[in-house]
Amino acid sequence: MPTTFRRLCLAALFLSSTLSSSLPAQSSSQSPTSITINTRDAGTPFPHFWEQIFGSGRAVLSLRQSYRDDLHTVKGITDLQAVRFHGIFMDDVGLYDPNAHTQNPGQAAQAAQPGQSPYNFSYIDQIYDGLLANHVRPFVELSFMPKKMASDPAALHAFWYKQNVSPPSDYALWDAMIAAFTQHLVDRYGIEEVSQWRFEVWNEPNIDFWVGNPKQSTYFELYDHTVRAIKKVSSRIPVGGPSTAQAAWVAAFLQHCKQEDVPVDFVTTHVYANDTAKDVFGTDDQIPRDRMVCRSVAKVHEEIAASPFPKAPLIFSEYNASYSNEPNVTDSVYMGPWLATTISQCDGLTEAMSYWTFSDVFEEQGVVKTPFYGGFGLLAEDGIPKPAFNAFAMLHQLGNRRIKLDNDSAIATRRSDGSIAVALWNYAPPFGTGSTYTPPPPNMGAAKTFTVKLTGAPPNAPVKIWRLDPDHGNVIKTYDAMGRPAFPTRDQIVQLRAAGNPSPPQSVALKDGSLTISIPPQGLVLITLSARPTGQ
Repeated sequence: MPTTFRRLCLAALFLSSTLSSSLPAQSSSQSPTSITINTRDAGTPFPHFWEQIFGSGRAVLSLRQSYRDDLHTVKGITDLQAVRFHGIFMDDVGLYDPNAHTQNPGQAAQAAQPGQSPYNFSYIDQIYDGLLANHVRPFVELSFMPKKMASDPAALHAFWYKQNVSPPSDYALWDAMIAAFTQHLVDRYGIEEVSQWRFEVWNEPNIDFWVGNPKQSTYFELYDHTVRAIKKVSSRIPVGGPSTAQAAWVAAFLQHCKQEDVPVDFVTTHVYANDTAKDVFGTDDQIPRDRMVCRSVAKVHEEIAASPFPKAPLIFSEYNASYSNEPNVTDSVYMGPWLATTISQCDGLTEAMSYWTFSDVFEEQGVVKTPFYGGFGLLAEDGIPKPAFNAFAMLHQLGNRRIKLDNDSAIATRRSDGSIAVALWNYAPPFGTGSTYTPPPPNMGAAKTFTVKLTGAPPNAPVKIWRLDPDHGNVIKTYDAMGRPAFPTRDQIVQLRAAGNPSPPQSVALKDGSLTISIPPQGLVLITLSARPTGQ
């Protein structure tokens, strides 16, 4: 168990009342679901593709202590290896200003006069140093346009921080900036390090983050210039795209790269569970929220397989259950079963998926006005753990080999030490969507009962059970009881942090190699069997 998760569990155990050793009863109108797990099965590879990359608020926010604290916290309960954010070229980072030259005679970039450079790397260095100090690499999204390089300085996006989304006024300026930026990173961090970063060209050019006209061909021009400028610095640096919304453009992008002999080292695109079938597939199908993401992943996986680059790695560099602020979705325990079923379906179809985002240190819609507004992060304002944080902590405990099961509400795994970890869930749709919070109804539906037979395990082996549901690991229950204050007091923040901690695990034992457990709607359970299977 990760150290941070263990510490949180112990804190929750100290703060909570004594937990009964018997499994809680749940009323259920469903027949029990029987699952048999062969604990001797070596399983197939199960890399943790869902927890290795996370998105975050724009680049300059990473200079805040709250951002870095949240990064450290999430790193402690996941396999977080890289962070992706918008805006490394935005004016608030200060990279490009042709009218405020930095004295730097060694800079090998275009300059207005000898010995002067339009580039200032001060904040960029602090941003990337901060990530690396937490043993996290940048997933470098190359965006947005410096206003003094923009073809249309007035082409500002609707986000609160008003980034410029136009093409460059002169591609010679863009190419020089990309080359200088890349060379500086190599000089500062070394090619052995930077060659392990991924560089992604722009963000969602198929929607309102790009005003080139026509959108697709002008983005392809941007990509071509960018990748060639980077590869001139070093061919070892991985570059990819098209970083589109709604799983778009991938087939056309790869065909373009082939025709123009343009390098592409990986493919990126995005999807959210409330994207429509019309936008993603061009159909009028009604695709449920728990199926949209992985149907989109499968679509792009197939497009790559049929392309001139069939071995190109696929990275969904943004995904979540919602692209809008829906408190009953991203702030709620719904995220437990939604995440688990998404992981189960997407297994084997993508190299990595970047959850948007790890923290609500985030300002796309302006300064945060209340801690629970449907933000995308695992941690709310003031470092308060949301149910999604606990879901990631629980699912991180799954093993690295998957045992085959004929059930779409369970994942059985084998860990490197031979022990077993099993996730079970009771998926139920959100009980309210949109930007207005809806209190949970008195009866959310039927509990789901699982009878799990662990063949090959000692018949009375001890097991531990972690829960996430409306009564476990759910800070919203406490926040509701407080009256949902927009600006909690310092004492209330302490209470909310404690309430957001994971519920302590319950210790029980198998009975004749079996366990029966009931899970309420929107509940997630993780079971660990620490004993090695018999016969090993």
